[in-house]
Amino acid sequence: EAMDTAQRGMGLDWPTALDLIRRSTDAAKAEGHRRLASGAGTDHLDPSAAKSVDDVIRAYEEQFEAIEAAGSPIILMASRALVRVAKSADDYLRVYDRLLSQAREPVVIHWLGAMFDPQLAGYWGSTDVPTAMATALEAIGAHPAKVDGIKISLLDAAWEVEMRRRLPAGVRMYSGDDFNYADLIAGDDQGYSDALLGIFDAIAPAASAALADLAAGDEAGFRAILDPTVPLSRLIFAAPTRFYKTGVVFLAWLNGHQDHFTMVGGQQSARSIQHLSEVFRLADQAKLFRDPEMAAARMRSLLAVHGVT
Repeated sequence: EAMDTAQRGMGLDWPTALDLIRRSTDAAKAEGHRRLASGAGTDHLDPSAAKSVDDVIRAYEEQFEAIEAAGSPIILMASRALVRVAKSADDYLRVYDRLLSQAREPVVIHWLGAMFDPQLAGYWGSTDVPTAMATALEAIGAHPAKVDGIKISLLDAAWEVEMRRRLPAGVRMYSGDDFNYADLIAGDDQGYSDALLGIFDAIAPAASAALADLAAGDEAGFRAILDPTVPLSRLIFAAPTRFYKTGVVFLAWLNGHQDHFTMVGGQQSARSIQHLSEVFRLADQAKLFRDPEMAAARMRSLLAVHGVT
């Protein structure tokens, strides 16, 4: 249900990403886990160098081939290069038709909103969400057997629910709404969203326990665990949303998953010490620290660097 937050094209190059994909897939298989999917995009293609839709298709196919060879299912990521070269919704339909028709197994499509990556504004050929959604649904409807589901990251629960209700039978809606995920996963009388969330990387133990309660029919238990994490998620994903990764890595460091707070491209400095202090406070309130004393010691060391004692 969790996904990594290394949106590509923001510092981590494709060869390094592929190495991580291979290592992660091998590790998952060694542990007996099959469902670890990997993102296929066009980030190795400089968007300014893309001259045609065919250039974009070839770039996607290169990553498809490498990921399928590694033995991983695919998450079909959005493409900055496609935004640059597409002249209409028909160009998007052509690209997705080509890719879905040749996928070895069902993929998860990721529709990433401009709040996460401004270069993806106007994806699916329109800045109007209903128009863009209609194109995405047409692409899925042409190959429903090749689409496991779609994750939409628009941070708007109403759009997610509307699209969820219009998906072909058997195609899942994976929530990408890091503001409203508790309500969307709990669902309504017409359905629910599955989880595929960046914030679940940071709150994995709580999310796992909450989902277990929900699966057992205990929505109250689910809410008791997950609802307190929502204020934290809203802060981590606050505008400018694309810097949410800083908060996720910060929590990974506080929880001992890594021994440093350093990021590709120096993005550990993308959020202020005031922001990180509030992340620490809300994470503590949500009981997310597996070793509170270690987390507090690391927080004090960071504050000292900023002259706060």
